[in-house]
Amino acid sequence: MEIKERIEKLREELHQHNYNYYVLDNATISDYDFDMKLKELQALENKYPEYYDSNSPTLRVGGAITKNFETLVHEQRMYSLDNSYSKEDLEDWEKRIQKILGDVAVEFTCELKYDGASISLTYEDGKLVRALTRGDGFQGDDVTNNVKTIRSVPLQLQGDYPKKFDIRGEIVLPFEGFAQMNKERIENGEEPYMNPRNTAAGSLKLQDSALVAERPLDCLLYSIVGADLGLESQFQMLEKARSWGFKVPTVAKLCKTTDEVLQFVEYWDVHRHQLPYETDGVVVKVNSIQYQEELGYTSKSPRWAMAYKFKAEQVSTILNEITYQVGRTGAITPVANLEPVLLAGTTVKRASLHNADQIEKFDIRVGDTVFVEKGGEIIPKIIGVDFTKRPITSQPTVYIDRCPECGTQLERTEGDAKHYCPNEYGCPPQITGRIQHFISRKAMDIEGLGAETVELLFREGLIHNYADLYNLTKEQLLPLERMAEKSAENLIKGVAESVQIPFERVLFALGIRFVGETVAKKLAKAYKNIDALQNATAEELMQVDEIGQRIAESVVGFFQNGINLEVISRLRQEGVQLEISAEKLLNQTDLFNGQTFVVSGVFENVSRDELKKLIEDNGGKVGSSISSKTSYLVAGDRMGPSKRTKAESVGVPIISESDFMEMLQ
Repeated sequence: MEIKERIEKLREELHQHNYNYYVLDNATISDYDFDMKLKELQALENKYPEYYDSNSPTLRVGGAITKNFETLVHEQRMYSLDNSYSKEDLEDWEKRIQKILGDVAVEFTCELKYDGASISLTYEDGKLVRALTRGDGFQGDDVTNNVKTIRSVPLQLQGDYPKKFDIRGEIVLPFEGFAQMNKERIENGEEPYMNPRNTAAGSLKLQDSALVAERPLDCLLYSIVGADLGLESQFQMLEKARSWGFKVPTVAKLCKTTDEVLQFVEYWDVHRHQLPYETDGVVVKVNSIQYQEELGYTSKSPRWAMAYKFKAEQVSTILNEITYQVGRTGAITPVANLEPVLLAGTTVKRASLHNADQIEKFDIRVGDTVFVEKGGEIIPKIIGVDFTKRPITSQPTVYIDRCPECGTQLERTEGDAKHYCPNEYGCPPQITGRIQHFISRKAMDIEGLGAETVELLFREGLIHNYADLYNLTKEQLLPLERMAEKSAENLIKGVAESVQIPFERVLFALGIRFVGETVAKKLAKAYKNIDALQNATAEELMQVDEIGQRIAESVVGFFQNGINLEVISRLRQEGVQLEISAEKLLNQTDLFNGQTFVVSGVFENVSRDELKKLIEDNGGKVGSSISSKTSYLVAGDRMGPSKRTKAESVGVPIISESDFMEMLQ
């Protein structure tokens, strides 16, 4: 047999044995025989480097060193999930679905929600080409070398896989492997790891992939995204992924009613402790891919999926002190400083008390024994007080009336739960908070500049607002603590490159209260440039889709402030994008201004998402359900009959894809 053929045969055999052992849990070869084949392959690859393959089974042992993990954009955004905690939450979600889809039978796929580190794997021609962490959902870190060491991640697929797609899942650390790792650490005199989830996430960012290879990580997959996948349901998607070689848990169940979903939830709430991995709930998804596309997404989550969280673990501990934090908008958040306590695998020392009303409602006092749980298993919160253990000397909590940072008298507007420090331009945490928001990933995304560096630059008197960033010099930075020449150069370069960030993100970066990512996009689209927005009245702003009185008044107030206008003027001089680019404007019109379209069914020449973009690019609004305010229903193949009936009953014109394209012309 020729050398090349022998190498390819060994690779094929080892891929199959890996799959049998780590995915099917059914070894068909002894460990010794496997090791002998692997050693033979390694020897041949070393001797004949011309036959190198980036997905060879020999790379499972690691060895690649990654000093800096490159941040890359997800081709398809990784959304987070909405959470529910009761039967009522699920039933309300189902009603919202039915309102959009109409009176159709909706099936659900139920899957366990594994608690690990989210990952997105990209495959081309059946080969793993990239592995990105979730990051902020828009972009993540490239951890491909480390993920290749995980035995249950297929490097080469089998069967009828698509040419290119992404598959999402969780990198988890099984309890058994986690316990063994901690046993070895304790024997070596090292601190044990706190919980499997954080250890799995930390493993992905180790610089030496050989160290990752030593850890018993596993990868469980649950979602495929891409174009022209030929998949009709979530359940089919799971089965297909399993047939291509992915480790897809087999506990998923197809349910026809909410009652069946709740039976699945109740069963696993009891039996989850028998699983080899951490799990904190059930993910319920609309089964039909067509219905998923019709339901679409909010700015943060898919409308077609819901995470039902198991009841949170609860512990009691002592409240030692209440301190107060000042946010970038001046909002005061009281914080409970607790006697450290282990909760859901992590040591909790602090918990949010939210506001003065919350403290008064529970009558929370320093010295109390309080009940703490993790809201959604993430953020610790106090849910009550054990009054039987309250000290006799206990005194009611008196909420502060002055800012803990600058001493300014606090304000509280009617109907607002929070107290605010009005010293917007003189209170240090508000100043640094605005700058930290400006440089953040979803805003100006300035490389080489983090929250700690912002604090340092402010303390040294080098910056007082975000426009000051554009005047920093290397000579100013080099004397600073922990600022080497390369770090200084990267910071200056990152600031300079940020002038390419598009207008809608600049608008979000300015930090106008109540103007989040979605609102910033709507305002940028409606006004095209900062000058037009600056001159808009509150009444005019409220004509923009989804802009209410509170947002409108906040925007007007921002532009009435002379300090803000001066900062914007300086940003303009530095070349920051304060208007939509000419290329983007070229594809935008007001053709459908004031009109709302509902898009339903499957289309021939453009995808549903492309159709929605065409509507929005031409000034129209895409609605999720039909009402008397709907201008048109764009109907594709396989549209539900209830949508047509509803449109006809309220007199909404029904147009085809070709009708819409003619309107566009």
